[in-house]
This record gives sequence, structure tokens and C-alpha cells, in this order.
Amino acid sequence: MTTQTAPPPEGVRQDPGRPSAITFVVCSAAFMAMLDVFVVNVAFTDIGKEFGAPLADLSWVLNAYAIVYAALLVPAGRLADRYGRKPAFLAGLALFTAASAACALAPELWSLVFFRGVQAVGAAVLTPAGLGLLLTALPAARRTGAVRIWATTSSFAAAVGPVVGGGLVELSWRWVFLINIPVGVAAFLAARRVLPDLRDTSAVRMPDPLGTAALIVAFGAVSLALVKGQEWAWTGAATVGTFALAAVGIAVFVVRILRHPAPVVDPALFRTPAFVWANITVLLFCTAFGAVFPSVVLWLQGPAGYSTLVAGLAIAPGPLMVPPFAAVGRRLATRVPAGALVAAGNLLFAGGALLLAAGASSDTRYATQILPGWLVIGVGIGLALPVMLSQATAQLPGAQAATGSAVVNTSRQLGYVLGVALLVAVLGTAGTAPDPAHAFRHAWWFIAATAAGSAATAFGITGRTRSRSS
Repeated sequence: MTTQTAPPPEGVRQDPGRPSAITFVVCSAAFMAMLDVFVVNVAFTDIGKEFGAPLADLSWVLNAYAIVYAALLVPAGRLADRYGRKPAFLAGLALFTAASAACALAPELWSLVFFRGVQAVGAAVLTPAGLGLLLTALPAARRTGAVRIWATTSSFAAAVGPVVGGGLVELSWRWVFLINIPVGVAAFLAARRVLPDLRDTSAVRMPDPLGTAALIVAFGAVSLALVKGQEWAWTGAATVGTFALAAVGIAVFVVRILRHPAPVVDPALFRTPAFVWANITVLLFCTAFGAVFPSVVLWLQGPAGYSTLVAGLAIAPGPLMVPPFAAVGRRLATRVPAGALVAAGNLLFAGGALLLAAGASSDTRYATQILPGWLVIGVGIGLALPVMLSQATAQLPGAQAATGSAVVNTSRQLGYVLGVALLVAVLGTAGTAPDPAHAFRHAWWFIAATAAGSAATAFGITGRTRSRSS
């Protein structure tokens, strides 16, 4: 069964020219945004040492970015559909680059957290605009392949991020943000030259601001309760009240979607079963993904005693498995149902996490206790992630391209938020034991269980992903 991509509807102009240049520019910006995430993971310990911050507070360097990014992706996608994907892409790229400079100059932790949130605003604007351009500006035969390249590019950032980050942090953790400036400037100049200006003239209303605010409150409250639950006591008034606030935010968000004339998310998007199941699968997968990287970084730089540079080199082999096995997955996707392929990748992910848990001990031997599980996790990510993203977005109508892709990326970012928050909660809960391996073993069991859950939901993704492009 071949995945069909709907043609752009009336009101959306298609530009078939220079598809390779368009793909390169969009993927370059995606690479920069994702590279920043993984470079910051490696810089985590050094940032904490400079600012004297505990893990629960330090986690907001990751969570502030992910929460704002996830909450703004959908309304930013709607605005890009209406007012132009090229202007949105350029504005987001400029803001991300400027905020990176501000992060590098941050004088204390909470200033850094704030500017990470500003970075996320820029990323939230450029991401759906860029993916929307791939889904509407390219010829139909090139779109699915371009989306897979976009997903693989983001994954490749995970491979080089730890090594780049390890080298930069040897100078200073501030360099992990400064590196974005030349990349951002170059991408901006190229985008001005090659990207077409596409918009959906049928979209006339602004997205619901109250629904957007409710989404931010819900994400932030869930993360805060999970991160602080151990400190506040899980049954304490502060924890229960924060979870209650999150529930109210979710309820308001759902009501606004159903009743507002211009909802943040069009309910019609969720009438496609493959889209719904793909989002659930992405959410679970990225919860495991968001937890596994910082867990390994914290283990290597903590109990294992590795320097930042050595830890970065030690992390690199797993992510390096992602691009080649993404290519393998692309070939298999022409013959294997998408759900089965994604499930297989997630089961490998779960198996790799179990290998990490089995090897956890106070006497770390990298080659036998970390590397095997880490390589298996990389293989699983390579098989699963590009197929999930392309299957979720390839059938979207052109008028909803940026908005629909933003929904998928919101699920992705929410998964990262939950992954980091739950990792902090699990390490805090299990960390009372004298042996640190006990805490990390629990964390890797949690990651394995979440990846296995993603494998189960993957079977709801119908059809096969097949590209007609090379």
C-alpha cells in the first residue's frame, strides 16, 4: 500500500523549483535546533557546577525549552499557514539565533532558563513553517522522502551533538550556545534566497490564545509536579495541587478545541486513525528518548567519573547508529507495514534499555556494560523515528500541513518534557539507596517499559510508508 500525499488545496501556491535546495535549508535549521538539545545534555553537569544548582532545578534548562516549544508549535503552525511559511521560518530562525547569544551570556541559572524559553519560541515558529514548506512546496513525489530526510537529519544531530558538546564544554559550556550564531546566520541568508513564500489564504482567524495558555499551564504544571514530587512528598498538598492545576489546564484546552471557532488544534485532524495512533506512539517513544540521553550522560559523568569530552565520545556510538538504520528503515518501509516497523524499532529500544539496566554496577566497564545496550538503542531509534514522523504527516491536506506537523512535534516535545521530568522523579525516588546503580537501574527499567508501550501502540499506525522518491 502506497502512502498518498494530497495536493495543495486552492489558496496554497506550490513552488516545484529547487526542491533539493529547499530541503537542504529546512533540514539545516532543524539540525541546528536539535543539535542544541543534545549539546546541552552534555553540558548539563558543567552548568550545574558553575551555578551550584541541584538536579531538580537544573532540569528546567531542558524542560523550559521543551514546554514552551511544545505549547507554541500548534499556534505557530496556524500562523505560518495563514501569514506565510517563509516569513515565519525567517523570524523563528532569527529569534533562535539571538536567544542563543543571550543564553551564552546568562549570569545565573534562571536567566539561562528564561532565555532557553525564548530560544524555544524561535524553534516553535521555524519548525512547523519549515516542515510545512516541505509538505507543500515540493512536488508530491518528493515530499515523503523529504520528511524522512528531515527526521533523519534531526536524529543525526543526536550523533554529533555529544561529541561537539564535549569538545566545546572543555572550553566552556557557554560555547554550546555560541556555536548556533554562525550556523543561524548562514541558514538565514540561504533561506532568504531559496525558500518560496507559501501561505493558506483560506485561514482567516487567529488561533485561540486561551487554549494556548491552557496548554502551557498544563505542560508546566505536570513537569513541576513530577520534578518536585519527591521534595514536596507525592501525597502532599503542593504536589496534588499542582497535578490538579495540570488537569484543569488540560480540561480547558479540550473544551476550547471543541468550542472555539479557531481552535489551537482542528479536531478534524484527529478523525484520521493513523494520525492519532502516530501521535500516541511518538509521545511514548519520545518520553523514553527524552529520558535515555540525560540518564546516560549523568551516569557517565557521575558514577563512571568520565570527563565531559570523554563522556561525549562515549555517547556518540549509539546515535551514530541512527542514520544508517534510518536508511535501512526507509528500504524496509516499501515492503513492511509502518506499524510493524515502528514496533520493531521500539522493541529494540526497550531491549537496549534493559541491557543498560542489567549492566549497571558501581564498577563501570563501558565496553561490556554501556556500549552494547547503547548501540541497540541507536538501532531502534533509527528504525522507528523517521517512519513515525513521515507516516503521521505524509497524508495531511496542504492547508493543514504546518498545523498538523506541529501537532506531531508537540507530541514529540511533550514526550521530552515527560521523559526528563520522570527521569528526575525516578532518580530521586530510587536515589536513597547507597549504591547509585540502584537508582539508574530503576530509570532504565522505566525507559524500557515506556518504549515497549510505544511498540504496542505502533500497531495502530495503518498502511505502509512508501516513498516514490529516492
